[in-house]
Amino acid sequence: MLLQVRNITKRFGGLLAVDDVSFDVAAGQIKAIIGPNGAGKSTLFHLISGYHPATGGSLVFEGAEITALPMYAIARRGVARTFQTTSLFSHQSVLDNAIMGYRIHAHTNVFDALLRTPRARREEAEAREAAYEALRFAGIAPLADRVARSIPQEAQKRLAIAIAVATKPKLVLLDEPVAGVTSEEMLEHADLIRRMARQGYTICLVEHKMSLVMGLADSIVVLHHGRKIAEGTPLEVSADPAVIEAYLGAATHA
Repeated sequence: MLLQVRNITKRFGGLLAVDDVSFDVAAGQIKAIIGPNGAGKSTLFHLISGYHPATGGSLVFEGAEITALPMYAIARRGVARTFQTTSLFSHQSVLDNAIMGYRIHAHTNVFDALLRTPRARREEAEAREAAYEALRFAGIAPLADRVARSIPQEAQKRLAIAIAVATKPKLVLLDEPVAGVTSEEMLEHADLIRRMARQGYTICLVEHKMSLVMGLADSIVVLHHGRKIAEGTPLEVSADPAVIEAYLGAATHA
């Protein structure tokens, strides 16, 4: 099992944002996390990626405990993520943004950089090639020299995925990857996510658009008020009375 989430809990003062949640993510799987606004989905991603420390429970990645590790250490082990609000170096080029993703694997130090040592030049060339490859994969290589803030919202979403891919991850956490895009763009992003899975990336997906989730996910975890209320295949989850009551039904009647 690639990722094991066991009784993971997060408190913010008196607020219990994630409450005793457990599930597994198998290698090669697309796992979706769904639930109403405020259900704890993004907070759960924060815990898995090390963005926030857990209050209780454990996270095991590739058989090793990662619960207390900082975000950079978890990223180096192979966990990448995107954010609900696209987080970019907006004044840098698209290529430079992708290079930043690859940099987590860099071994050069300040002296290498200042002296332009062979190791520094080699890693710079490797970073540029890995970044271009990630941009090609995401379908935005022609935008490599553009300033990140100047490209369309849909392309920024693709750039966020390219940055994640550039880290050479084993698990990618996608937090609402199609928020703010058109219906046609959503279908194109679905194709990109499927291509990621075919390339061997394991994907955990937080998303509100049920048509996307039901068409992509192998398995779905449903959160409500921070607790897991259901888990199963799209067919099983869509027929679960607790899910219909808490989420799908509410969405239908919204």
